[in-house]
Amino acid sequence: MSKPMRQFLLLLFVACSSSYIFGQSQKINAAVVSKFKVDIDNFIGFDAFGYGYDVKNNVFRKIKGNEIFEYKNVSLGNITKIDIQNPLKIVLFYEDFNSVVLLDNQLNKMTEINFSQNAIPIVVSAVGMSTQNQLWIFNTLNQQIGLFDYLKNEYKTVSNPFTESIKYYQTDFNTFFWIDKKNNWFSCDIFGKISNLGNVPDFDKIEIISSQKYIFGKANSLFFRDISKADATLDSEIEILEKTFDKFYYKDQILSIFTGKEIVNYKIVTP
Repeated sequence: MSKPMRQFLLLLFVACSSSYIFGQSQKINAAVVSKFKVDIDNFIGFDAFGYGYDVKNNVFRKIKGNEIFEYKNVSLGNITKIDIQNPLKIVLFYEDFNSVVLLDNQLNKMTEINFSQNAIPIVVSAVGMSTQNQLWIFNTLNQQIGLFDYLKNEYKTVSNPFTESIKYYQTDFNTFFWIDKKNNWFSCDIFGKISNLGNVPDFDKIEIISSQKYIFGKANSLFFRDISKADATLDSEIEILEKTFDKFYYKDQILSIFTGKEIVNYKIVTP
């Protein structure tokens, strides 16, 4: 074999090897920092003060050590969604009764809102805490996102009508994120600016970290994706010990896995 041919084959081998290496999913190591048994129906998450939030028998609870706070409202049925972004103003959504309850940090009721009694008709299917005494609202009557001032009882629409139904939604103070039935990912800010963030892979569970990052679960495996990377479709698998799990929660580099019988907390550093 001639020298030029050997050099060509060597370069071809290196190129193919590099393509193989960089085309594979990276792994994210997850180190267990704590685990404990639980007897609950649903795990909500942790706040910055170390309190855990869960639901058992439709009773919302806040727990740290021997401290336990509880809230129950049998008249409003089952709790649909809980927002703990602001531990001083926790949002409980009761979709069957078109109502929201705001709780303080000891789970005392601050405000109860029945949207059916609002001057402008609202039928709510999505709720989250926003800024300046406002709640994010998705009004199914007009298929639009709005903001509801719970001190003034004033409601304003901020988005155009949706053309596809919502598959998943998540909010922070300034942004309403949603994924539609076609797995298209969007965001809407408090001024009504809508951004198309791309298409997400098929998922069983998902949690949005930012407008560029999210963690999703598929077939009891967890993956991290950063759409700002050069290869925005390259996923990094998060290596956890659990073969099956009911839910996961991510905050400040701590990944919490709820299996139904225990909560396992991992320390992870995303790429």
